[in-house]
Amino acid sequence: MAPRKRRPAGVPADPGLLLDLFTTVARARALEDALAVHIRDHGFAGFWHPGKGQEGAVAGACAALRTDDYLFYQGRGATWPLAKGMGLQPIIGDLLGRVTGSTGGKGAGVPHWADPALGIMGEGATLGSVYPLAAGAALSAKMRGTDQVALADFGDGTSHRGTFHETLIQAASWKLPLVYFCENNGVAVSTRFEDVSPTPNVADRAGAYGIPGVVVDGHDAVEVHRVTAEAVERARAGEGPTLIEAKVTRVGGHWEGDAQQYRPDDHLKDYRDPLEVLRAYLGDARAEIADKIVADAAAEVAEELLRAEAADLPDPAIITKDVFV
Repeated sequence: MAPRKRRPAGVPADPGLLLDLFTTVARARALEDALAVHIRDHGFAGFWHPGKGQEGAVAGACAALRTDDYLFYQGRGATWPLAKGMGLQPIIGDLLGRVTGSTGGKGAGVPHWADPALGIMGEGATLGSVYPLAAGAALSAKMRGTDQVALADFGDGTSHRGTFHETLIQAASWKLPLVYFCENNGVAVSTRFEDVSPTPNVADRAGAYGIPGVVVDGHDAVEVHRVTAEAVERARAGEGPTLIEAKVTRVGGHWEGDAQQYRPDDHLKDYRDPLEVLRAYLGDARAEIADKIVADAAAEVAEELLRAEAADLPDPAIITKDVFV
């Protein structure tokens, strides 16, 4: 299955949507860049998995969701909670292990941002666990008679896990309101997708389960939004899951500091900066607006980073709070 064609030149997208997408990607990019500098200067209490280059796919997908739709994410970077409506301080606070974080700083270094009021149900604790969690939420919505949709984000590496296939066949059979969203950056840690997959695309597998499979250019947030909105509408209508595969580029390593010796010299040959793709959509007439959004995003991130650094560390007594058996 070949990627969908890009929107023809001169065909406009909704102006409000374009500015929203550009703002989300600009804020995510500012956060990614600031965290990279912070980690290099001050160290980090864990592994930061950068998502630079993949922000457009995430922004486009989340823009198609309602606040009460469920988000279960597995991908890298902090763009998922940010794009779903979480503020910068809860995100940065968790990264630095401060009480201002969404979990009170419990997940320092490898955060699991969560805010059920925003539909942000957290990150799968182990790779591949996101599938049954999202399917369970989708089943809950169906049993309660709501029109909520669950989105399960994952990378190309976990598409080989048994939970992917086990959950997908059940979700397709029961027509659960579920969207499978793969960020395929072509390499799982250091293993190239093409070396371990018999098909060129994850979405090619959809036909075996009787559901639509769509490949989209993940650098283009507008196209990702269009494809995801169609999948969400289909899910709300009771027609079951869709498997979306966004072809993205992992600009950095698997973690901050990864030497990437396994990457070929030309691994960025197909990369298109999602921020610049959106800037082209906005056009010259809104160039000043775009510049201001970028500048404001950088200033906001810098301020929130300083605020998080000054915040308290969590009290060790909370270690058993919110832990259930």
